[in-house]
Amino acid sequence: MMHQKSDVIEVPGASLHYVLRGTGPLLLLIAGGDGDAGVSSTLAGHLADRYTVLTYDRRGLSASRISPEAGAPDITTHADDVHHLLAALTSEPAYVCGSSIGALIALEFAGRHPEQVRTLVAHEPPATQLLTEPERERAAAAQSSVEATFAASGALAALREFAVLAGVDPSDREPDVALTPPGPERVPNLEFFLTYDAPAVRRHILDVDALKAARIVPAVGETSGTIFARECAIRLADALGVAYATFPGGHNGSVFRPRAFAACLADVLT
Repeated sequence: MMHQKSDVIEVPGASLHYVLRGTGPLLLLIAGGDGDAGVSSTLAGHLADRYTVLTYDRRGLSASRISPEAGAPDITTHADDVHHLLAALTSEPAYVCGSSIGALIALEFAGRHPEQVRTLVAHEPPATQLLTEPERERAAAAQSSVEATFAASGALAALREFAVLAGVDPSDREPDVALTPPGPERVPNLEFFLTYDAPAVRRHILDVDALKAARIVPAVGETSGTIFARECAIRLADALGVAYATFPGGHNGSVFRPRAFAACLADVLT
């Protein structure tokens, strides 16, 4: 039986719910979108024979709470949370894999605390500063459109638009991955993400030079097509002077193709 532990840790301005499973060196998975610890559970299960896999609810999502006196979080806040979470659980550098906003958070964390990173896989981080000016303008317009749809028509309508922006293909999944339509229980996480985290992504600027102190592998989805997050990963690889890795599936390959994604991740980390 796979060992699993769930607990809560206090960090400045929040309490973070986390889950540990498996055995081996520590690997932190940071989900994309409004994803909490549960979103990464299947991926974590495919890695737990080789790693102690850490997943968590970002502040404001699911079982993680924000203190009344804390302000609205941004990418830096989330990166500081990762720093405190890892510092509480290990004294050794950890493997980290983040997707989408999770990759952007992981990169900000790595730039601030490279000593805590063994290897970071940044899967399609929406770091639009790396794009050309016309590309940045198109990406910002698309991001702003999702936020406007949320304000006008609600979280589920914005999610549908976001899925198109991210090139999500429901048929591009492993046979045992079930599609579950988002229900009302997901709305609070979506609303938090669209109110705070999505605008924070659009505003955030990475210190690319600081990233050179950590071992970073930018990654793209094999079937991501021409979405701007894929292009950001390629430009990040160019900026860091490293090769990028290609992972199975598209922008949400960690969720739709968890078995193949896990195998690829293990190969990249070793």
